[in-house]
Amino acid sequence: MNAGVICGARVSHDRASVDEIEAAAGEDVRAVLEELLERDGVSEAFALQTCNRAEVYVVAANVDGGHRALDSVMSSVRDDVVIEMGHEESLRHLMRVAAGLESLVIGEDQIIGQFKRAVETARGVGALGPTLETGLTKAVHVGERARTETRINEGAVSIGSAAARLAEREAGLDGSTALVVGAGEMGTLAAAALADAGVERLVVANRTVPHAEHVATSVDTEAQAVSLDALADALGDASVVVTATSRPDYLLDPTDVVDAGETLVIDLAQPRDVHPEASAVEGVAVHDIDALESVTAETRASRKAAAREVEEMIDAEFDRLLDAYKRRQADAAISTMYEAAERVKDREVDTALSRLDARGELTDEEREIVESMADALVGQLLSAPTKSLREAAAEDDWSTIQTAMALFDPAFDRGGRAKGHLDALGGPEDATGIARDGNEQAAEERTGGRELPQYVLESVSDD
Repeated sequence: MNAGVICGARVSHDRASVDEIEAAAGEDVRAVLEELLERDGVSEAFALQTCNRAEVYVVAANVDGGHRALDSVMSSVRDDVVIEMGHEESLRHLMRVAAGLESLVIGEDQIIGQFKRAVETARGVGALGPTLETGLTKAVHVGERARTETRINEGAVSIGSAAARLAEREAGLDGSTALVVGAGEMGTLAAAALADAGVERLVVANRTVPHAEHVATSVDTEAQAVSLDALADALGDASVVVTATSRPDYLLDPTDVVDAGETLVIDLAQPRDVHPEASAVEGVAVHDIDALESVTAETRASRKAAAREVEEMIDAEFDRLLDAYKRRQADAAISTMYEAAERVKDREVDTALSRLDARGELTDEEREIVESMADALVGQLLSAPTKSLREAAAEDDWSTIQTAMALFDPAFDRGGRAKGHLDALGGPEDATGIARDGNEQAAEERTGGRELPQYVLESVSDD
């Protein structure tokens, strides 16, 4: 049975600085996923990295192994900014993230796209299995419902428009020239917001000029595209600069802005584009993501009612998700039970047909009668246990589920997988297996001395 416990760890804007988020994120999402999958006991992994959060999740055989794997990728960050999450907390948090409740700008739409891309990245490296796939699919569903069925994103500002508001507050935009460095999603949002806020002229700089041209032609103000080679001249003309590239190293250091004059720089990149010491240059003010908190506070306050609706939606969807996991756990136990019964049935039918054939060859109709009777016996005998297992899953009776797995699955690991399965689905954390005495003599007495397969002998104990 492919199951396990989800463990998560996150570093986000609510308690960590930009530097700490940057340190936790690592350089490459794929590399993080591959590193996690190499850890002992880890079967699935997921990572989400944005400008204001770095989160990692694994599915592991047990809680301790899961958190050890996560600690390995969070080792560069101080412990008091890392929040560790268990199975249910991880699932609920993923829904909250996709719905925009955990964003710096409550209800912003950008996160749902980032979330979907992170899911596709994890799928692309083979990091997702049935446990995380189910939870992530539900989270995306909740994120989409939140935006179509509530007003959580009505009038919401993106990080880009929050940057434009900060620029308006700090420097004023009327009649100004603004420079946006980066033509990705964040740069596009910032360019549109600056144009809407009233800048007179906009310059978009990007490594690939055609991408910058696409952004420049999409805004309703005078705009031009330039390459990064022309960045020095563009800095001299701009009073407001917004950076949003995906470079692994600094784009601007103090020497690049020493001749820029009075300039407000807002760094939206993760990792950061602007060296922190650039703010020491006379006339240059540098702000990063942390500075947007005050700008977004009013947006957060205006969305409280919609956020409550989304919280209720998450509660209902969370219950449905847990029910889905329970049904899958019950179905796995039921499937194992039927597979074990089918093995016994096939063996005994073959034995019976062989003995009957020895007395005279059976007709096809007679063979069908014997096989149909065996099928009917299996179905009738397992009908009540099937119902009981489904009821046990619905009532969180994981000891019954575990007992069924141990009785019918000879490979079921009582010390490792069993505990992980129960932890993952809300079962008792100290459950590690069931007692089986392996009394073969007693088993043979109950079955008239008939030889039984080893897995049956191992599963039978004295009353």
